[in-house]
Amino acid sequence: MILCYFILNTGEPRKFDPKFRGPIHNRHCTDVICCVIFIVVILGYIALGIVAWVHGDPRKVIYPTDSYGQFCGQKDTFNENKTILFYFNILKCASPVVLINLQCPTTQLCVSKCPDRFATYIDVQASYRYRPDQWNYFKQYCRPGFNNPRKSVAQVLRDEDCPSMIIPSRPFLKRCFPDFSTKNGVLTVANQTTFKDGRGKTRNVTDLREAANGINNVLDARSVGMKIFEDYAISWYWILIGLFIAMIVSLLFLVLLRFTAGVLFWIFIFGVIGIIGYGIWHCYWEYDHLKGIPGSDLTVYDIGFQTDFRVYLQLRQTWLAFMILLCVVEIIIILMLIFLRNRIRIAIALLKEGSRAIGYIMSTLFYPIVTFILIAICISYWAVTAVFLATSGEPVYKVMANQTLCKYANLTCDPETFNTTNVTKLCPGAQCTFAFYGGESLYHKYIFIFQLANAFVFLWLVNFAIALGQCTLAGAFASYYWASRKPADIPLWPLFSSFGRAIRYHTGSLAFGALILAIVQLIRVILEYLDHKLKGTQNSFTRFLLCCLKCCFWCLERFLKFINRNAYIMIAIYGKNFCTSAKEAFFLLMRNVVRVAVLDKVTDFLLFLGKILVAGGVGVLAFFFFTQRIPVFAQEAPALNYYWVPLLTVIIGSYLVAHGFFSVYAMCVDTLFLCFCEDLERNDGSTAKPYFMSASLHRILGKKELSPKKAIG
Repeated sequence: MILCYFILNTGEPRKFDPKFRGPIHNRHCTDVICCVIFIVVILGYIALGIVAWVHGDPRKVIYPTDSYGQFCGQKDTFNENKTILFYFNILKCASPVVLINLQCPTTQLCVSKCPDRFATYIDVQASYRYRPDQWNYFKQYCRPGFNNPRKSVAQVLRDEDCPSMIIPSRPFLKRCFPDFSTKNGVLTVANQTTFKDGRGKTRNVTDLREAANGINNVLDARSVGMKIFEDYAISWYWILIGLFIAMIVSLLFLVLLRFTAGVLFWIFIFGVIGIIGYGIWHCYWEYDHLKGIPGSDLTVYDIGFQTDFRVYLQLRQTWLAFMILLCVVEIIIILMLIFLRNRIRIAIALLKEGSRAIGYIMSTLFYPIVTFILIAICISYWAVTAVFLATSGEPVYKVMANQTLCKYANLTCDPETFNTTNVTKLCPGAQCTFAFYGGESLYHKYIFIFQLANAFVFLWLVNFAIALGQCTLAGAFASYYWASRKPADIPLWPLFSSFGRAIRYHTGSLAFGALILAIVQLIRVILEYLDHKLKGTQNSFTRFLLCCLKCCFWCLERFLKFINRNAYIMIAIYGKNFCTSAKEAFFLLMRNVVRVAVLDKVTDFLLFLGKILVAGGVGVLAFFFFTQRIPVFAQEAPALNYYWVPLLTVIIGSYLVAHGFFSVYAMCVDTLFLCFCEDLERNDGSTAKPYFMSASLHRILGKKELSPKKAIG
């Protein structure tokens, strides 16, 4: 892309149309080839989704699969009421990953509930005559239809008609896992440290722990996950109310900016300073309040990882760290205000001009909703396609033999014809059981490639939706700038007209810019994947190289976003192709690099403070509500496991809501600035070539005062 900028840059001065009066309406289609490719890719993406839908089966994710390839818990089947997968001999399973992937070399059955006691088949068979209740309980974990306690123990275990033992378990991910617990620092299962394995040995519970390596951590995570889910279940209503308040506050701020931009932005600035100052005071109060309380002087390292995060809030060190962090942020903001005070005044004046433009085109405030809907559709389609692709495999069955020397072990087999082969004769007790989902067809071999294509087209479509929004807003605001008499000469429905021009004439150009960005983002995703896979390696050079590549592509992505944004503005104004627009925007900005520094950083900083104020203000309100510190609503606040769960959700959600609305302001200011630079280069303020900018805008950014007679608007 950068090459195309310099190839098109012939060094010749730009030729201006003396009759130019704003965004060109008589346009022609640009980057047609890319437009055609984009449409073909979308059609191919739809075809990929259809193929994935035909071959995929999300039930493979929703329901576990037993050794016979049947889904556990599926309606209208024999296993409808058997929703949990039970493993005959969990000791054969190496790790939870093996269990979740259904590749554990032991028989797996669907059951209605997990065992709640220790028992062995030997003991149950020996007492079935006078303890039939034990046999009836145990046989529910045997093969369906098996009810022959007279069969010899050796044959039962060889044929895996029943498990050799059952142990107290609890369901996790719809699978029975040992019910681990810790008693006085000792690992136990149902308060026992040993158990019989049903084969004449007494084993330690730690053997189960080793067989299901890391299962306790997974169960702890489950405990935290369940509590978080419960918090969301009882607080979702209040979370939505918080986000609605954030939307109302954001809209209110934007409307007020139309009339009191300067005052309101100074309120933003000092409001953020005040909120952070309150946070510092609160952290100090908590830090001082915990003084002298037993255990509060422990460090985070001393207590280690705890699933109950409220434990950390009982430590003085936690509040001290929060206070130091907030103090650093506060000092940085104050120093920036001191050294950038003049530029902040200029940026506020720019934002005033932007608020005037938005005031005349109020419909632009609601365009982020369109972008949000388009991106939501892209995310939904990508997620559904990814799930169907991931579940596109056919059931693969393999020979499972109890004899270690069986030459047929782990070979693929057909369960319908398995009993007619001589495998059971050569390997007594061998079975043809379900192993995993896969396939040998051409489609199944390229599923990984299809997943990559799914991710790439998803990135392309998301970037296109963002580009469409930027180009649409830029065209609307350019119509305001280039109007000779404001608002009389602003065309009717400028936002809809700009949207129509972008779709009709410049789909190819927008797709071209989005394609370049999507390629870089896909490379970054691949680098992150490689970095994750190579984390355990000791090769320092490889880690250093990956780190350098990640940094370079991050910088490249940021640069491309900056160039694309300004290229879309030039496309909206002049209707030229992507490369030409990008080149002209780039060199126009380079000729005004000092002014760019004022605009791009300081105005972004002010808008960022506005977002922080909205998120922080709503967050403080949510904090007082969820901690029941508002007397009027104390009875209405839900009882939560972790109050920070809905609190963080409200804060992050409020920031995203504010970002959507304030991004309109950012696009407005960028468009006005680029139009201003164009205006300075093509006009001189004379009667023949008057400026289109207002007199106030010229005073803000111009080099000399503009005579009122020469100023338009």
